[in-house]
Amino acid sequence: MVTREDAPAGYEGVWRFTAPATDASVPEARHAVRDLLNRQGVPAKDDLLQGLLLIVSELVTNAVRHAALLSPQLAVEVAIGREWIRVSVEDNHPYRPKALERDYAQTGGRGLLLVREITAEAGGVCDIEHTASGGKVIRVALPLAGPAVTSPRPGPSAL
Repeated sequence: MVTREDAPAGYEGVWRFTAPATDASVPEARHAVRDLLNRQGVPAKDDLLQGLLLIVSELVTNAVRHAALLSPQLAVEVAIGREWIRVSVEDNHPYRPKALERDYAQTGGRGLLLVREITAEAGGVCDIEHTASGGKVIRVALPLAGPAVTSPRPGPSAL
């Protein structure tokens, strides 16, 4: 028997879309995720949503800048559970990125460092996996209610 506590919340689900690996896909992906979260009525604080949207922008930007040659398409997946939001960006390039250290003289290249810091501050987790097609998927899971929650993909931060 499914009780009311076990029943999925109205905002739960998984959504996936693809986009070309072009600069225009960065704001389009961010807006698509924002619109989805608003439409689903996800009960998240504004600072968490803003952090998540920045993460989406950084992950899509990373795929556009570094994977487009071997991956003209990328995929964005948003999974929403009762206690967490997970966003994944997948491309077909085999390179596995690493978060860079702070270098204040550098004008770029800090996107994954920013993703790692926003995720840690929110109490979330990041991971990266190779896909069956030889590409990679980067996942970030953030708790809806605060830093103490069990993630849908537990494990150490890989970025």
